[in-house]
Amino acid sequence: MLQLKTLAAALIFAAPIAAQAADTPWTLHFGAHVVDPKSDTGQLAGMSSSISKSTRPTFSVEYRFAPGWTAELLAALPFRHEVRLDGTRAVSVKQLPPTLGVNYHFMEGHTISPFIGAGVNYTWFFDKKGRNALDGTRVQLQNSWGAAGHVGVDIRLDERWLFTVDARYMDIDTKVKVNGARVGTAHVDPWVYGVSFGYRL
Repeated sequence: MLQLKTLAAALIFAAPIAAQAADTPWTLHFGAHVVDPKSDTGQLAGMSSSISKSTRPTFSVEYRFAPGWTAELLAALPFRHEVRLDGTRAVSVKQLPPTLGVNYHFMEGHTISPFIGAGVNYTWFFDKKGRNALDGTRVQLQNSWGAAGHVGVDIRLDERWLFTVDARYMDIDTKVKVNGARVGTAHVDPWVYGVSFGYRL
């Protein structure tokens, strides 16, 4: 009889703990995303410029601060791009695009929950190197602040795990200089799309 009472008491106390764990506001996401700049990024030194796609692992932390509403910070390993002028490789560059935003989740708590969001992006360009005709020159790409939009859907796998498919649009414009002389502005403006697994802490 004592054992049954002890078990009953344990279940009574365990139930709220389990509910609290399921209702945690923190979610970590790990996945991979493609940064896909628009096809024509503008004129540089009188030539048509384009920037290659890049795929890298990404991770984010999301905090639910109100029913349906979350704040999210996205980070990634450095993306690497090739800049082409009139189709010829001219510059290689790496960039990091940390993005902070707010998302609204429709049908929160359901198995499938679409969401939409908006925020701000900061893009840091580094490890810039001239190639071919620009080999040996000093290439500069100015870091960029811009708006970011976000859409996607969460698919709940169980109490803690979820699978997310999402896409972001980022407003990224960078002034380009070669040996200190400005040669134009690259309007990168990429779509960033990918998948991730989320775990509620």
